[in-house]
Amino acid sequence: MDIVSGIVVYILLWWWVFFMTLPFGAKPVDDPEDGHAQSAPEKPRMLIKLAITTGVAVILWGVAWLIINSGFISFRDLARIDSITG
Repeated sequence: MDIVSGIVVYILLWWWVFFMTLPFGAKPVDDPEDGHAQSAPEKPRMLIKLAITTGVAVILWGVAWLIINSGFISFRDLARIDSITG
């Protein structure tokens, strides 16, 4: 995996994990003030969610990097098999 592919994979993984962590611990306010959304969380804890997202994305990126660079799954071999059988 070259540097550009690695950055793209990390960014995609980071956003996926971020959107998955957003609902955790989000409890709406019982009596919201006028002008505030009723569904807005009381304590969104964004810094904790950003830190967790970054850590999980690094781990998942490392797993993806190992799988791609180990040759365990070879996309070139899969393309050759498809061109022979297709």
